[in-house]
Amino acid sequence: MGPEAFFRLCNMLERDGGLKPTRFSSVEEQVAKALYILSHKTKNQVVKFWFRRSGETVSRHFHNVLKAIIELEDKFFLQPDGSSVPAEIDGNNKFYPYFKDCVGAIDGTHIRAKVRMVDAPRYRGRKDFPTQNVLATCTFDLKFTYVLVGWEGTASDSRIIKDALS
Repeated sequence: MGPEAFFRLCNMLERDGGLKPTRFSSVEEQVAKALYILSHKTKNQVVKFWFRRSGETVSRHFHNVLKAIIELEDKFFLQPDGSSVPAEIDGNNKFYPYFKDCVGAIDGTHIRAKVRMVDAPRYRGRKDFPTQNVLATCTFDLKFTYVLVGWEGTASDSRIIKDALS
């Protein structure tokens, strides 16, 4: 991410997401801490050292940035409402009468996961290594509309879909 993109993100989070500077920390510093944690998968202790802030401050700023990002959801993520027929279905005689109310596709996949040795048996499915069961939906133009992660590899598809629907 270049400096222009970083400052645009900071301005957007401050203007539209409600992120506020604190007495001792600017919006840019808060966003930098959050991006550092997300991009390097670091712990609070590392960020605490590099930014010379307490662990509680780092944690609070990280959560404030995440809340500001969630506030931007309505501006950037539009869920399909099913009011129009997708062009991929409308223009194809094989699909139109049968799939006219379809808004996308849903599927599950297993993604390799790194877990504690104690939890490994729950995450071991058909493979020899631990996996995480991921459910994803997308539109016909291949844009993700929903992703559910966190289920262990041995979880059944029916349990995962029940969780997604609730």
